[in-house]
Amino acid sequence: MEAINCILKTNSPLFDSMTKQLDAYPDLRDILQDIIYQGKRVPFSPDSKSINIGLMFGFLKDWDGRVVVANRIFEMRMLNMFIAEEAINSGAFQYGENHQPQFIKENRLDMDLALEKFVEYFTEIYGDNDEKFVEAYGRKFFLLYLKPIINGTGNYYLEAQTRDSSRTDVIVDYLGQQYVVELKIWRGNEYNERGEKQLAEYLDYYHLDRGYLLSFNFNKNKATGVKELRIGDKTIVEAVV
Repeated sequence: MEAINCILKTNSPLFDSMTKQLDAYPDLRDILQDIIYQGKRVPFSPDSKSINIGLMFGFLKDWDGRVVVANRIFEMRMLNMFIAEEAINSGAFQYGENHQPQFIKENRLDMDLALEKFVEYFTEIYGDNDEKFVEAYGRKFFLLYLKPIINGTGNYYLEAQTRDSSRTDVIVDYLGQQYVVELKIWRGNEYNERGEKQLAEYLDYYHLDRGYLLSFNFNKNKATGVKELRIGDKTIVEAVV
């Protein structure tokens, strides 16, 4: 993780070229943002001009018939760049930065409290927006919120294998401790229960006993807030906005 931090913070001809190419090809930038932020499944086609340019530069690759970012370092660097560009005008970023000290206790990230405060902030500011708005921007707001909390000490990345339009897993590394946060669009109780079980199984892969589930729920009768669930031998902290 120290090596990754060094790479991500270092200026190099490779990353300078990446920035220039994304500025020169806005359609390619849009595809990358859709993949990273929204988990969009873009069909692979070398005949698409933007996809072909992404392949030529080595930013994209074909993965089981769809387009994905070529490697995790590229994706983390792009995500950091996109976040930095939006941070100045982002209320979510400023809120996370202003409250950052209370989330770090004895060199440990208090993810429970971070989720609780995000629910309060999101419900107050964005709670009245419709489903399409939240599907497009909900995960972006959480990533903007989380960035200043771990910035300089930790990193996060989005797990490619579990990413789709309704689900994204964020893996947070902070001083040797890992946190798995599943961001999910609410699709009913049955779907939600299945997601809880999937997260519990996914925690086994990371040898973790505690995981986090952030649900964007559009049910008018929803109960927002944070609660703990037991799924087998795992503890799931579920936050609903």
